[in-house]
Amino acid sequence: MPQPKYVTDIDKVTQLPETERKRLKQITEKFVFRVNDYYLNLIDWKDPNDPIRKLVIPNTGELKEYGRWDASDEDTNYVVPGCQHKYSSTALLIVSEVCGAYCRYCFRKRLFRNDVQEAMSDVNPGLSYIAEHPEINNVLLTGGDSLILATPKLRKILQRLRDIPHVKIIRLGSKLPVFNPMRIYEDELLLETIREFSTPDHRIYVMAHINHPREITEEAKRGFQELHDAGAIVVNQTPVLRGINDDAEVLGELLDKLSWAGVTPYYFFINRPVAGNSEFVLSLKEAYQLVEEAKAKTSGLGKRVRLSMSHTSGKIEILAIENGKAFLKYHQSREGNYGKFMMLDCPDDAAWFDDLPGNEQFWTPPRKKSQDIVSVNTLPDVPQQRTRRDA
Repeated sequence: MPQPKYVTDIDKVTQLPETERKRLKQITEKFVFRVNDYYLNLIDWKDPNDPIRKLVIPNTGELKEYGRWDASDEDTNYVVPGCQHKYSSTALLIVSEVCGAYCRYCFRKRLFRNDVQEAMSDVNPGLSYIAEHPEINNVLLTGGDSLILATPKLRKILQRLRDIPHVKIIRLGSKLPVFNPMRIYEDELLLETIREFSTPDHRIYVMAHINHPREITEEAKRGFQELHDAGAIVVNQTPVLRGINDDAEVLGELLDKLSWAGVTPYYFFINRPVAGNSEFVLSLKEAYQLVEEAKAKTSGLGKRVRLSMSHTSGKIEILAIENGKAFLKYHQSREGNYGKFMMLDCPDDAAWFDDLPGNEQFWTPPRKKSQDIVSVNTLPDVPQQRTRRDA
């Protein structure tokens, strides 16, 4: 199957009526647009509520007043340009500002602004920092999408990381297994690279982003198999999103299909209150109930998934929401409060940790680790007109 062709101009999506393309054009001036013809072919264009369509086609709700560009204050986690160190044992290298397509709910859509530069083509400062900090035993390459990088460049980064003895796990954050599976199974150099650097003692994990069971096509399953055969471990994380997968049957089917394909269900996330995401919001109560209903429909393998919020203060696992109370604990913690249990009142419309009365007693606003990073939350709401950037 040939590599898909990419589309960065909404006017080129001829499956949409011209009037709708014109209406959506103003949205793409604020929030960048990118998709490919392989993924467009997964859409049922006769259905205006098609979930695959909603994942990548702009919606007018993106222009509503809602949220912040950096809802989890990731700017405070940068230690050097391109490298975040929020949790003791984990570092993030922001290696790309490009994805196979741009999800409309994207939690890091700030990276695609012209006036923001968090992804670095020069990863040397980040690699040096990681080498100097032996507590870091796993590194996530993310962005953007790590597998959008040209394979020779990705290989150089992997080689450098493997030269650091204390880095045991390398994680590749990517939606390409479903956005463009051919990029995986037609690139023998990529598979050879994974075979070389994913060993029994030092694994590579592919952190896939699969939001809906219809994304798990025959091509996607072939990509999973090639990754497995090359020695990578594939896991999945997805937010629970209104209009996309807010159905217990759909989520249950997703858990089943992932398990059948050997892809570990890892996280269900609460939508982050990011600018432009208002159409995708579910309350904490709704998301919890959906996930529990979905888990009841799948095997123990599917039930491994955790429902959590990637909050400024850490990953907060939702244990239960019952009788107006939220029962939570820190699964990861910026301040070292691992496992800390919290019980808070939970209004029916609460959709984020900050919406829970009394949450402020459990965390403090962070201070920046590096002043070199400008918070996008302080920039004008509308970014500069953007020129096309390809991988």
